[in-house]
Amino acid sequence: MDDAIATHSSPAEVARLREQVAKYEALLAQREEQLAQATQQRDEFKLKILRLELRLAQFLKQAYGPRADRLSCIGQLLLDFAGHLDALPTDVAELLKGVEASAPAEARPRRLRTRGRRDLGELTDLPLIEQKYELTGEACNCPRCQQPREQIGADVSYTIDFVPGTFTRIKHIQCKYACRACEHDGFNPNIALGVKTGGSPIDKGMPGPGLLSFIAVSKFADYTPLHRLEGIFARQGFELDRSTMCAWMADVAALALPVYARMADRVRRAHVLATDDTVMPLLEPGKAKQARMWIYRGDDDHPYNVFDFTTSRGRDGPAQFLQGFSQVLLADAYGGYDGVVVAQELQRAGCWAHARRKFVDAESAGPELVRAVVHLINALFAIERRAKDLPAAERLRLRQVESQPALDRLRNLLIEQKLKLLPKHPLAAAVGYVLNQWEPLTLFTTDPAVPIDNNLAEQQMKRIALLRKNALFAATPHGGRIAAILSSLTSTCHRHGINPQTYLTQLLANARDITADQVDDWLPDRWKLKYAPPAEPASAEQ
Repeated sequence: MDDAIATHSSPAEVARLREQVAKYEALLAQREEQLAQATQQRDEFKLKILRLELRLAQFLKQAYGPRADRLSCIGQLLLDFAGHLDALPTDVAELLKGVEASAPAEARPRRLRTRGRRDLGELTDLPLIEQKYELTGEACNCPRCQQPREQIGADVSYTIDFVPGTFTRIKHIQCKYACRACEHDGFNPNIALGVKTGGSPIDKGMPGPGLLSFIAVSKFADYTPLHRLEGIFARQGFELDRSTMCAWMADVAALALPVYARMADRVRRAHVLATDDTVMPLLEPGKAKQARMWIYRGDDDHPYNVFDFTTSRGRDGPAQFLQGFSQVLLADAYGGYDGVVVAQELQRAGCWAHARRKFVDAESAGPELVRAVVHLINALFAIERRAKDLPAAERLRLRQVESQPALDRLRNLLIEQKLKLLPKHPLAAAVGYVLNQWEPLTLFTTDPAVPIDNNLAEQQMKRIALLRKNALFAATPHGGRIAAILSSLTSTCHRHGINPQTYLTQLLANARDITADQVDDWLPDRWKLKYAPPAEPASAEQ
């Protein structure tokens, strides 16, 4: 074109035309730059809308939706799943090939509820009062011949009644003895008192072990705050101030401290130690501080649930508790554990329930991809349900044969999607979480003792949530420590199907006589084998 301009135009005209071309090219470049900026702003605006919609969906689910990590419209999802696969940016059908054959979706077993009237005659663990009703006098005579009728049998029926708890005064009379032969003018009578048994565990205290255990269980197992207990006791005819009960709980925690310390020591010997934490507000002037309550759950060989209270969520809390622990730590991706894991050379296991939840919460940002990922993760859980009751060697083999191929397909899918998602896309965080935690998340395929999730430890956080909801806060760090000790005992009792009030009553009644070499006998699992039959079902932890 420049040659044509130079041939048919004068030099001035050529310069003018070239100047116009340059101007138009600059304008075009400016317009292209503006278009690129507008496109970028549009994409950022769409991402912002997507993130806001996702947050709105999460808040609505939190307020009104189910707690379970289920995708929306699950029934329609199963019908339309094949149609959604075609819309995915990768061939998910190929990725899922073989997973469904090796690990078919299994229906989670449901707990059947007994319907109809219960056979009250089988409740032999409840006290029984018999009331016999007979015909006497003229009522026993036959209305036809007026002869006395003879008993030929009986109809038996049952009712259940309830007698509210009552307070009992126990009068302790310690007889005093003196030696008349040794007494001279009132001196050296060698006075002795009868040995007092069954008194208060608290030195010079008023409450018996039954009352103390009832208050502890009511607050830390039934989550009834002390001001409500104050009203309940007043209705039973005994006024008891909440501040007094609070002081008593401190005394109970001090008496139970040796058992708590031994439980913590045993938990640190576990091969797999599961942990989690939640907020436990700490009362301070102006505004409550966001303190933390931690759970450390031992494995089946060290079956104790130990809580620990810290004033912050810093790494110092778990670092101090986990001193001496050297095996597998099962936890979420909280960075506070990183220093402990590195310093103590621990293996770290991840939780697939956490990973799945991140995708479920972001479902509205990419339904097709989320459903494909959740389908693969659910296949892993289906395999685990089949492996649950298998010996360790068979469980490991099943995981390597069936779970490992599913994990490989899932990783390939996530890597491919990570390259296509914008960095600020809501699903990018979920994909990044799984890929960054891949080694901890896949440890269960090489260690049969490692579970696929951390749900059993997370379930114990419900105890603290209910305690927090009813008691609102810990008044002092010492109060948080008391809550940790008594929550540990009641939680471990529930884990072993023990009535916590029975256990605490016996523990408090004997606490002052327990020597250091006898503490192991008062661990809840040991105590159950020695003293107590099961009192409550232990099929699911609270």
